[in-house]
Amino acid sequence: MAEFLTALGTYGFLQSALIAGLLASVGCGVIGTFVVVKRIAFMAGGIAHSVLGGMGAALYFGVDPFAGALIAAILSALLIGAVRLSWKTQEDTLIGALWAIGMAVGVLFIAKTPGYSSDLMSFLFGNILLVPTRELWWMAGLDLVLVATVALFYRQFLAVTFDEEFARLRGVPVTLFYLLLLCLVAVTVVLLIQVVGLILVIALLTLPAAIAGHYVHSLGAMMLIATGLGALFTTLGLALSFGPDLPAGPTMILLAGGVYILSALISRQLHRRRAWRQATAVRG
Repeated sequence: MAEFLTALGTYGFLQSALIAGLLASVGCGVIGTFVVVKRIAFMAGGIAHSVLGGMGAALYFGVDPFAGALIAAILSALLIGAVRLSWKTQEDTLIGALWAIGMAVGVLFIAKTPGYSSDLMSFLFGNILLVPTRELWWMAGLDLVLVATVALFYRQFLAVTFDEEFARLRGVPVTLFYLLLLCLVAVTVVLLIQVVGLILVIALLTLPAAIAGHYVHSLGAMMLIATGLGALFTTLGLALSFGPDLPAGPTMILLAGGVYILSALISRQLHRRRAWRQATAVRG
């Protein structure tokens, strides 16, 4: 850890990596909470894997892969959302199809790109140490969009997340806010791809919020705790991977996964003790 802190004050790429992790944690905490509570992790996975097609096409046509990823993610989110709302029985099939097609299209574009760049492959597994300064500004801008949108329509998102039928009865345009929520998930996926890659993105999107859900049931509290946990996992993962020269993204995910398993065991024990005390009190 001391070695990492010393290097952090010396190397600009480490400072950029730390900032990227902290910026990704904002979207991870805010939108990941909706993903966990509404149980749409599989949808988020479909969006994430379809992104490779957009990145491959962008690279082929000489455009920033980050922009291609954002466009592909939003289009996938809208398509998945539209099918889910209209033909629920086809939802899983479509997500699986987009998952595979997006990956296949991306690989084909990469293969046909003149002067193939291996940097694009870092989007598969993440390379937080290579995040350029211009993409930090992109990430900060996307974070602002996420936080501002959630703050502005918090009550509507809350209603859509917990009870769509009740929201309709209250006059909330459920279709609009459901699709908007999926678009926010798409933006968050693109944010996290910068850190852990599209293969591991679902873990970082869901694990911090799932851990928070073990102990609090307020959506706002879950968002705050999940954001803090996301920052902790990305920072510690970066520090732990630095000395042994390990890939930072997988290290972050292993750390988050280990904490999740430990938290699940602790939460289960606490629940059992609480239930035992309540049963004892009733008998007494």
